[in-house]
Amino acid sequence: MTTEERMELGAKYKHEMNCCQAVVKAFADTVDVDEATLHRLASGFGSGMGTMEGTCGALVGAIMIASLRAKDGEAMKLSRQILPRFKELCGATLCRELKGVGSGKVLCSCENCVRNAIRAASEAIG
Repeated sequence: MTTEERMELGAKYKHEMNCCQAVVKAFADTVDVDEATLHRLASGFGSGMGTMEGTCGALVGAIMIASLRAKDGEAMKLSRQILPRFKELCGATLCRELKGVGSGKVLCSCENCVRNAIRAASEAIG
């Protein structure tokens, strides 16, 4: 599957589940964890960890997948690549900033956060 196809799959999943779940489900075929476990693991990270105050769930999902795919000791290295790339693509990493809470300016839609998280993870993972 190409990165673009995976990005569109994730955006489609976003209509059925939270951002973190959509990202991990889009990568489910690439990890050794069943979809039900991935879905449950990612369930508490939507909407900026349920409060819009935390890190975007899509970004969390990208780092979860990268961590599952990483060789021993490489997860932090991948995280350090994914986070700044996501911020470059989306304009922020906190849910409330991405959604324009307080500023009134939406920086990135949820569907595009999912797409950009998948892109950032794909670039880092290789």
